[in-house]
Amino acid sequence: MKKVIPAGWALLFFIVFIPQVEAHEGLLQKEDEGPAVTELQQSLINMGYLHTNATGYYGPLTYNAVQQFQSDFGLAVDGMTGENTRKKLTEVNKMARVVHGEARGEAFKGQVAVAAVIHNRLQSSEFPGTVNEVITQKNAFTAVQDGQYKLEPNQTAFRAVKEAWNGYDPSMGSHYYYNPVLATSDWIWSRTENLQIGKHVFAD
Repeated sequence: MKKVIPAGWALLFFIVFIPQVEAHEGLLQKEDEGPAVTELQQSLINMGYLHTNATGYYGPLTYNAVQQFQSDFGLAVDGMTGENTRKKLTEVNKMARVVHGEARGEAFKGQVAVAAVIHNRLQSSEFPGTVNEVITQKNAFTAVQDGQYKLEPNQTAFRAVKEAWNGYDPSMGSHYYYNPVLATSDWIWSRTENLQIGKHVFAD
């Protein structure tokens, strides 16, 4: 005898299961393949999390690298690359570009201090609340203005961002920094100096 599913049950099945499919749209996870995976892997390689070539296959090494990144930046550690992980990858990349553009050639401590200034601004109500808004504020960062931001950051810059994000702050809570030899703004000299690291003075 053929079993007939009542219309009400069929509707319930549709309501319960369809949203679960939609929730996984754009999610990258184990065994996925394609250009999006290759792009993710290249980001992880640049940041020093993945120590292999970009293959386009989301295998165990990629999964583990994503987990480590998530752990380092306070995300849910599930090894999958969803919206929150992609957003954080983008933020970290932008911060690293500023650090590399502003402080490459400086000691590691000085690079972390630059990253810490960005992080301190994110925590302050006096500045915008997103990485993109902070770094693109008018006259905020020379590297963004003169194009050095477009340079590909090295792994040291990414490591500096990670250290600053996790609480290491050589800048002593500073929200500004400047090179006293090159600074042309009279306003910056009015800030309270905290310390100097390398060529940069860090101030509030």
